[in-house]
Amino acid sequence: MLIGAAFVIAIGYGLVAPVLPQFARSFGVGVTAASAIISAFALMRLLFAPFSGGLVQRLGERWVYLSGLGIVAVSTGLCAFSQTYWQLLVLRSLGGIGSTMFTVSSLALVIRLSPVHQRGRVSGLWSSSFLIGSVSGPLVGGALAGLGLRVPFLIYAVALLIACAIVYLSLRHSTLAAPAPGGRAPELTFRQGLAEPAYPAMLWSNFANGAAVFGVRMAFVPLIVVETLDQSPGMAGVALTAFAVGNVLVLFQSGRLSDRFGRRPFLIAGALVCGVGTAGLGFAPDLLWLLAASVVAGLGSGMLTPTQQAALADVVGSTARSGPVLAGFQMAGDLGAVVGPVVAGVLVERFGFAVGLSATGALLLVAAVAWLLVPETLRRTDEQIHPADPAGVPTDDDEYQLAHRVAVEHMPEEDTPCRRPRSQPRGEPPLEAE
Repeated sequence: MLIGAAFVIAIGYGLVAPVLPQFARSFGVGVTAASAIISAFALMRLLFAPFSGGLVQRLGERWVYLSGLGIVAVSTGLCAFSQTYWQLLVLRSLGGIGSTMFTVSSLALVIRLSPVHQRGRVSGLWSSSFLIGSVSGPLVGGALAGLGLRVPFLIYAVALLIACAIVYLSLRHSTLAAPAPGGRAPELTFRQGLAEPAYPAMLWSNFANGAAVFGVRMAFVPLIVVETLDQSPGMAGVALTAFAVGNVLVLFQSGRLSDRFGRRPFLIAGALVCGVGTAGLGFAPDLLWLLAASVVAGLGSGMLTPTQQAALADVVGSTARSGPVLAGFQMAGDLGAVVGPVVAGVLVERFGFAVGLSATGALLLVAAVAWLLVPETLRRTDEQIHPADPAGVPTDDDEYQLAHRVAVEHMPEEDTPCRRPRSQPRGEPPLEAE
């Protein structure tokens, strides 16, 4: 249900994205004021991420998720009835607050509900649903714009309310999503997260990914298409779609394979490939080069994004409430998306697209080096094995052998059982000592 809700949220955001600037301009404001509507949403996401993380710590993931989704639904529906520019600005700002609430809490829920050995697979599915929704949304939104600038807001609001109801009904009896029995669940603070070697690398790579994929690419690919390559504005959409094609080709498979081969190979390769593809965009002499570089960048991002989320799940585990750690991860990406285009824009104005896009790609290359220097996260375990708790009995043979060796090492010598030969099946009595 969370994956389906993610698709609805992404496609709904795409519904309003094509009409939002025009809707703002309908109140008689300039281009700068119209773009401020979009910036206000992103700014509220960035500023209220720590607040959302604190709410997850206090109230739990489920209620923060549903509340955030409800805030976005109501504020989006009210946008359709805005009579002034300032009403629209305030309502979109409230939507940004709700957006960061359900983003942080949904990531926490995905981590909590995912089986440990399938975290990469689930992250790939979750990311794929967002991607397909975000690609489909603008197409549907553009078609609905003929019905009026206010209609997409109403459709998005209704879809969000339906998604909210479905998620509530699906999770209300879930024992995995419920609070820990017997009191508060263990909590993981941001400072404790920073003590984990992989977490700082994760923050940097998500910052670089946000800057390159959600900031600089979206801001400058349309300009390169029109100003450098002298193509029609419609070809910018083709270039952005080429990136999505690269994403789709590897997004799910990279998450699934990272469950088998580890996170670091895909994190390192993804950052390198995305960095090279991003830099290549700035050197494009023709449209074919630009499309090829977009596909390469999409392939790298498709390897990086779901594996990053799976690595984050490895670090925080599925039992502790880790709102501040997840909020920090989201803030890093949002900060990159906000700061990246501004800094790259200064470089582009002074030195050209090649320098601006190369500097952005270099951020991802640094992320690849950071992942080279930290240990693999997949080897971590979420729970201690408690012999008295049937749920803690090891089910994997390697895990069983490890638990058995640890138990033997801590037994008095006279109580040490005879060791079972490796070839002897589990469940049979040990061989008699000779």
